[in-house]
Amino acid sequence: MEPEGRALAQLEARGYADRYRARGEATHLIGVAFSREQRNVVGFEVRSVLATA
Repeated sequence: MEPEGRALAQLEARGYADRYRARGEATHLIGVAFSREQRNVVGFEVRSVLATA
C-alpha cells in the first residue's frame, strides 16, 4: 500500500506550521499514513521549509 499524500496535504491545508514560519524558524512537516486494516504505519512524507528572514 502506497501513501496517498493526504496526511501532508492536511497539515498544509490546516496551516499547522504557519505560526512557526512567522517566527522565522525552519519547519519540518511530517505526514504519517496509517492503515486501518494493518493497524500500522504504512508510509510517511517529510517536507522541510527553511526560514526566510
